[in-house]
Amino acid sequence: MHLPDFKVARSSDKKDYVTKTYRLNEKYLNKYKGETCYLRTYGCQMNEHDSENIKGILTLLGFTFTDKMDDANLIILNTCSIRENAHNKAFGLLGRVKHLKENKPNIKVGLCGCMAQEEIVVKTIMEKYPFVNFVIGTHNFYELPEILEKEELSNNQQIEVYSREQDLVERLPVVRASKYKAYVNIIYGCDKFCTYCIVPYTRGRQRSRKKEDIIKEVEDLVKEGYSEVTLLGQNVNAYGKDLYSDYSLAELLIDVAKTDIPRIRFMTSHPWDFNDKMIEVIAKYPNIMPSIHLPVQSGSNRILKLMGRRYTKETYLTLFHKMKEQIPNCTISTDIIVGFPGETDEDFKETLDLVKECKYDNAFTFIYSPRVGTPAAKLKDNVSKEVKEARLQELNCLVNKYFKENNDKLVGKKLKVLVEGISTKKNEYFGYSETNKLINFTGDNIKIGDIVEVLITDSKTWSLDGYVK
Repeated sequence: MHLPDFKVARSSDKKDYVTKTYRLNEKYLNKYKGETCYLRTYGCQMNEHDSENIKGILTLLGFTFTDKMDDANLIILNTCSIRENAHNKAFGLLGRVKHLKENKPNIKVGLCGCMAQEEIVVKTIMEKYPFVNFVIGTHNFYELPEILEKEELSNNQQIEVYSREQDLVERLPVVRASKYKAYVNIIYGCDKFCTYCIVPYTRGRQRSRKKEDIIKEVEDLVKEGYSEVTLLGQNVNAYGKDLYSDYSLAELLIDVAKTDIPRIRFMTSHPWDFNDKMIEVIAKYPNIMPSIHLPVQSGSNRILKLMGRRYTKETYLTLFHKMKEQIPNCTISTDIIVGFPGETDEDFKETLDLVKECKYDNAFTFIYSPRVGTPAAKLKDNVSKEVKEARLQELNCLVNKYFKENNDKLVGKKLKVLVEGISTKKNEYFGYSETNKLINFTGDNIKIGDIVEVLITDSKTWSLDGYVK
């Protein structure tokens, strides 16, 4: 048994790691043939991609997958810990699973992902959820076959959560959610330790994949007919700092662009690490999409300092406008937290002023959620729930105004859209433009996976309508 320990997780010594190739022990191949799994995923794109790898491993074990929890032999929750709401959803589902397992005691239940890395969560699972068969962390989910076997042999709850990052495992099996868009991890973990953020504790310290492995994966995706890749990391802009002296995300973007994959996206970026060379590269290569997610979190320098964000409002705005000026048709989205401990009316007004200047194309807005074990959780929170909710509502009204205004400007223009599917209710196709706008459209002789030119006829706050001639 291995239990999570935040003291170990936040230790400053950098662990040396090696790159290994995943190999499934042959004794596990098709061991569970005929059994079904219900896999529920919460959280970010990293979690979604982890679930694609979990599906790949379980497929080798013989599992098939079901959308109905009642039909499953194995239930796995791949969890998120970034906010309290994600916690509540996962525990709420576990409550439903408890009742299901009372009628079907042979169902196996597992919890993995970021919540599994939290001391308080694992303690709660052990004390109040004894029906959960196993808990496995973000650093070793690829050991799932061994965990299943250990649980069967011991018939005891298995807790296997490593507090620090493990070796970097390549060539993990994968069952991708799409045949046209693919996630590609380029860096794991984060070294920023923003005071409110639990990610460095749950995902570990920065570890970059070797450039050769990333490029090979993208080249394989091109051969398989994929049209778009999204390069993933908690802080993609830090790519290469732990591996190379002269190779960064800018150089990686160039090499990935040269694979001729039609579309390249990347997320998430930290403003501290976004440099001029990256802007030049994005502007130069047409297959690097001009859509950038650049979290600001607050428009107040005082709050940014309390958050440990390492930039000021002024340096953020300089970077923002540089992108807008140098990258043609660039759209920028962001994350904003309201109600951080000690946030005053003036601090919030500064955030609104920044939004008025940036006029974002999209924004993910949240009320501050304290995470046990982070420095910010120890700060005195003197902002009432009512004030936080009012601020969020005011912020959302403002950002929604700019979403609609930006979309209105696109009416009458032609946008290139990757066709992702069809809505049977409306008999419309849907997909995303180069600038990451959701487009619903009609037309003839359209194939899912194609990139088509859509004439925009109408705009809404979060989407656009159009047709293909």
